[in-house]
Amino acid sequence: MPLHPDRCFDPDPAQRQIARQLYQAVAGLPLICPHGHVDPSLFTTPSASLGTPASLIVIPDHYIFRMLYSQGISLESLGIPTQDGTPTEADPRRIWQLFGDHFYLFRGTPTGMWLTYELETVFGVSEKLDSRSALRIYDQIAAQMAAPDFAPRALFERFNIEVLCTTDAATDTLESHQAIRASGWQGRILPTFRPDAVVNIDFPGWRANIDRLSEVSGITIHNYLSFVRALEQRRVFFKAMGASATDHAALTPYTGRLGHAETEAIFNRALHGEASTDDAILFTGHMLIEMARMSSEDGLVMQLHVGSLRNHNPQLGTRFGRDMGADIPIQTEFTRNLKPLLDEFGANPHLTLILFTLDETTYARELAPLAGHYPILRLGPPWWFHDSFNGMNRYFDQVMETAGLYNTVGFNDDTRAFPSIPARHDLWRRAACNWLARGVVMGLWEDSDAAEMATDCAYNLAKRAYRL
Repeated sequence: MPLHPDRCFDPDPAQRQIARQLYQAVAGLPLICPHGHVDPSLFTTPSASLGTPASLIVIPDHYIFRMLYSQGISLESLGIPTQDGTPTEADPRRIWQLFGDHFYLFRGTPTGMWLTYELETVFGVSEKLDSRSALRIYDQIAAQMAAPDFAPRALFERFNIEVLCTTDAATDTLESHQAIRASGWQGRILPTFRPDAVVNIDFPGWRANIDRLSEVSGITIHNYLSFVRALEQRRVFFKAMGASATDHAALTPYTGRLGHAETEAIFNRALHGEASTDDAILFTGHMLIEMARMSSEDGLVMQLHVGSLRNHNPQLGTRFGRDMGADIPIQTEFTRNLKPLLDEFGANPHLTLILFTLDETTYARELAPLAGHYPILRLGPPWWFHDSFNGMNRYFDQVMETAGLYNTVGFNDDTRAFPSIPARHDLWRRAACNWLARGVVMGLWEDSDAAEMATDCAYNLAKRAYRL
């Protein structure tokens, strides 16, 4: 079944016509992808392969296997690698058949919309994916993936991606990024500095990560001050490799400045495996302020993702590791928690802090008023569970009146699934144009303003906010 050309547009004829016109004007704009998790190794050589349809679409995408797991389908049967290396399903055709058998589960979800767009627009699939069509569709996709014009670099250019930012650990040597540079290819693939594994002292394997940080930075970390120097050294390296941003994940947006003696004491306890839960909370809160300080000095845009209780399912975490789709939102509070950071840096002209949350109740109550006041703050787009048509509508309605469009940052796809990038941007552009069209019909803004706002939502805001 072909994609409906007016999907996401209101059935009211006047609004639909304006939405269609706005969308047609922005649909072909280049894609700015300032935050995501695509593996940069895909782009190191012209002949790099996307693998199989199963390894490309099903296995890396926790949006997909999370839904299947919720219906009792084991991750082993989907070929998800285990921590201990014990075997899981290795036949990609069997994995794809299982996926096709249960594709109906994605009806009404953003994942279903993305996948339908991806199958039709990227791979030319014209029939609905189900049990009967699964292997025919698998063979069609596999045949295309073997062609040169489906190599990752070719798709990057076909997707009209202007810049794609990856997310890389502070200890990453960025070998793939260096290989891309050395190859002479002109595609812009930029790293993003993510220090969670060394900054959050309760992160699994933290002590080993500190040893690795010592190794790659060339600075022996024996106390807090040497730890800070090592982080600063890595930021210099990332920036030299083209990074424009950092990314930080925390359970809550708590920030608080610690004194030097207390910071050293907590760090020393962590080095000896003696840090408490309270130590971890205090240290993360302190380091978020330190990261803001560093960003105010080196100009890297700072992103903060909070409100996700990650790895909620311990059995899944033990067997398969982190980030297996078991993130569950929690209530968050920003007004008091961010105040210590904002007291120091809220009006700093050299710092941009982009906030993301899984707690939508904070949109109108806290985030929009904060971003509508503090010069450093910008609001990121709807994230994870709210990266959907309805989630985008709620975001537009709750944020824009108070924060203003220009205190938001447009869209980022935040995906590991490279071929889904155009689908995600398309959904955002359609949702934004539909919302803007409603404002025109209601007399809230003029057609010409809506046209400029549509271009900003689709392209300019992200490029400007992330300094790309």
